[in-house]
Amino acid sequence: MEIKKRIDKSKLRKESEEKKIPILELLFKKLAKNKVTNSTLFAVCPNSETVLRAAIRAAKRANAPILFAATLNQVDIDGGYTGWTPEDLIRKIKEESYRIDYKGPTIVGIDHGGPWLKDRQTIKKWDLDRSMCWIKKSFEAAILAGYDLIHVDPTVDIYNTIKIDTVVKRTTELIYHIETYRKAKGLNPISYEVGTEEVHGGLVDINVFKRFLGLLRDGLERKGLKNLWPIFIVAKVGTDLHTSNFNLEVAKEVVSIASNYGSYIKGHYTDFVNNLEEYVKSGVGGANVGPEFTALEFEALTELSQIEEELFKKNKVSIKSNFMKILEEAVIDSNRWKKWLIDSEKNFDSLKKDRKEWIVKTSSRYVWANPEVKNSRNELYTNLKMNGIDGENIVLTNIEKGMDKYFRNFNLLDLNTKLKN
Repeated sequence: MEIKKRIDKSKLRKESEEKKIPILELLFKKLAKNKVTNSTLFAVCPNSETVLRAAIRAAKRANAPILFAATLNQVDIDGGYTGWTPEDLIRKIKEESYRIDYKGPTIVGIDHGGPWLKDRQTIKKWDLDRSMCWIKKSFEAAILAGYDLIHVDPTVDIYNTIKIDTVVKRTTELIYHIETYRKAKGLNPISYEVGTEEVHGGLVDINVFKRFLGLLRDGLERKGLKNLWPIFIVAKVGTDLHTSNFNLEVAKEVVSIASNYGSYIKGHYTDFVNNLEEYVKSGVGGANVGPEFTALEFEALTELSQIEEELFKKNKVSIKSNFMKILEEAVIDSNRWKKWLIDSEKNFDSLKKDRKEWIVKTSSRYVWANPEVKNSRNELYTNLKMNGIDGENIVLTNIEKGMDKYFRNFNLLDLNTKLKN
């Protein structure tokens, strides 16, 4: 199987390249022109190869576009915790798409690209210059690989309380760098996503939101980027890692404000949200989902490990994979689970059972690509296969079921056909 040059086989991609219009901009224009009922684009954080494969399979079944929003912790010039560089991610997506003959638009972007949003920079307390230099190199590698969207997110500062003026200054600096590099390399235009305030949950401050947009417009104009404007604005709409209620009224308000600038609102932390159908009602343009699919992958593997244990007891498996034990040890050894500790928690052994389980589940994405975890997982699949059980497909299907609800609630079913018509 030859991996083709284009990231997907869609007519939208071809038209985007021929007209030199960012594919996201072209997609939204077609939705408006064809008067398609409001849809919210579904963006998957590719935190494992299994999640990536499940997303493309689910998109094909839904006959809908799929977006990938990769953090720099996941995919970066150093490989991230998936082991993939931006070029690797693009090739993986193309490989899977061509393998199952998925022909819809596949849009790839960076999620949370900014100083100190990469764990190693925070842990090692890098200074601003070093952090910004790394981020710029990451952005360069992404657009060289063929990314369509970059979320420019300098909303965190580990040394100072971040001010909105500082966010705008760093946002315009990073966008100017990307555009200068892109033009020098003769690359096609891309789309941008920007944050307002620090976006880790809660509700948006409307006054700050409005001020940010005004300052950003002025800042881009001063940089000679008057005609460049982000297609997505990230806003707090009530969701974070530990909450599950989308605030419809706040979302409608920020959607209205952003539309005056020609932008769409992008929701983050959409995992486990109860009222998904209200995203479309509010007019939100896109939503990111990530940790939920890690949980679904983990839960399916837990169930398979229990099946393996029963088979072992019945002498139908010679040697157990011990997958869950090896996974937990890899999570603990990684030390990345420590970022999820709250103030009263000091170490893993002191945690209650349910907290240990939550931390291992949430942190498992950091170690899926570890050789010892991959080997143990393959042993688990082999033991099950010898007993007529397709473990890999069970895990994929469990994740896809979780993805199906987003395609359904976000009004994306058969959107590829609607776009063509």
